[in-house]
Amino acid sequence: MASGKHFKYVILGGGVAAGYAAREFAKQGVQPGELAIISKEAVAPYERPALSKGYLFPQNAARLPGFHVCVGSGGERLLPEWYSEKGIELILSTEIVKADLSTKTLTSAAGAAFTYEILLIATGSSVIKLTDFGTQGADSNNILYLREIDDADKLVAAIQAKKGGKAVVVGGGYIGLELSAALKMNDYDVTMVFPEPWCMPRLFTADIAAFYEAYYTNKGVKILKGTLAVGFDANANGDVTAVKLKDGTILEADIVVVGVGGRPLTTLFKGQVAEEKGGIKTDAFFETSVPGVYAIGDVATFPLKMYNELRRVEHVDHARKSAEQAVMAIKGKESGESVPEYDYLPYFYSRSFDLAWQFYGDNVGETILFGDSDPTTSKPKFGSYWIKDGKVLGAFLEGGSPDENKAIAKVAKTQPTVASVEELKNQGLQFASKI
Repeated sequence: MASGKHFKYVILGGGVAAGYAAREFAKQGVQPGELAIISKEAVAPYERPALSKGYLFPQNAARLPGFHVCVGSGGERLLPEWYSEKGIELILSTEIVKADLSTKTLTSAAGAAFTYEILLIATGSSVIKLTDFGTQGADSNNILYLREIDDADKLVAAIQAKKGGKAVVVGGGYIGLELSAALKMNDYDVTMVFPEPWCMPRLFTADIAAFYEAYYTNKGVKILKGTLAVGFDANANGDVTAVKLKDGTILEADIVVVGVGGRPLTTLFKGQVAEEKGGIKTDAFFETSVPGVYAIGDVATFPLKMYNELRRVEHVDHARKSAEQAVMAIKGKESGESVPEYDYLPYFYSRSFDLAWQFYGDNVGETILFGDSDPTTSKPKFGSYWIKDGKVLGAFLEGGSPDENKAIAKVAKTQPTVASVEELKNQGLQFASKI
């Protein structure tokens, strides 16, 4: 196993960014044997968002090979055969435990050494676990997390094993909201628990959150805010039976799903490359402080041109686009062609139950709410604008059509001036359509 292998290009990581980078390499032209993807997962790159949505549906659930990249953005589906046809080596189930950027060497857990000329760090994030904080009983069975397909398979098995049981979801972010909906669709009794005053606090205003919380409550999801899980009870088999909350409440549980955030996987590169804001610092082409080493997706802290600041973005859209930008830059350097700087418009979205929202831009400044945000309406459609220094910097829309979503994206991109906030509130979506 310890034999060495040399590649011109190595992508470290096997998630969304890795898959989109491979497609871009193939598009730009790569010789057989030049490119390798080294991934600790056992499968070719896939669209990770499916794991918290379609993968958990009670009927017609999504399964591989259905959602390999690049289907999530309407692209072709790259099956394992695609990589072999292109002469791209997929090195799966391989964990890299040491990276030496000075000798351009990656060493696997099995002791194999891989050398490269150009490295793309696409390691993504690891999920934060309650065991990291030493939460009492957090190592009990059926306390589950969601990051990779293995996690999703464990979750599906637990959902089937405990049919009609009680689920407690710890966390009020994307994973918390999407998994509470998925568990409810699987006929579970669901309680969501999170410490913040409302769900999705990093993005949602109190007004936006109130809609989703009421909608979920109407669907039968119980929501406990402002408290946290401080311990778990288990039976003699070590299976979780209850969740103990800080306020003294005890919730029965057959399954616990935890979604309390992720951490960018940068440990291998500590002290070898400049870091900023918890990620690896890059330029507008995703090249790091070490020439020939690039970082893409969740791990990259890059110049967000629109706002003239360095940011790290944890989202599938940026994973895809940063991958393409880095590969174009690498190939551009080789051919002597210049590539425009990355100019990213932040974009987030989520889907759950019959709901779907999109957000573009920056959530700073004062906000207004427009449209019909009555959670009992059959087709709710409402949104928000964020206004700072007389300009609209951010836009959110629930229930928008593709054209309406394009319109709010345009608002966030062009940052139109508004004379009066009151007028903007009255115009609502009309304001976006006129731009």
